[in-house]
Amino acid sequence: MKRLALTLLTLLASSGALAHGHPGPIDDSMPDAQRIRFCERVRDHALQAFYNRDKGRPMKLFDEDGSDGARITNRIIRRIYEEPQISSPKKAETFGRATCNEMMGTQAVSE
Repeated sequence: MKRLALTLLTLLASSGALAHGHPGPIDDSMPDAQRIRFCERVRDHALQAFYNRDKGRPMKLFDEDGSDGARITNRIIRRIYEEPQISSPKKAETFGRATCNEMMGTQAVSE
């Protein structure tokens, strides 16, 4: 009986730890797989820009070499520093993801 209770408790605890809200793996056969991954990285840069802004650190931009990546990321970072309405990490992530998807012409991935 104790073994059964311990097993059930372990299963319950592990299911809560594993359900952490990240999207599942992206299949490389998807047509927009690279764009989706890129927008996930841009979301991380947006979050870092938010933290830097809150701590009073200067804006860190990427060297623009004509690629879409640096241009999109820099635009998002500038807007986070300019917009006081972006007042939480969640808003920064949402803004970064939405702006990237809009600029890259992809649909938002359901999480």
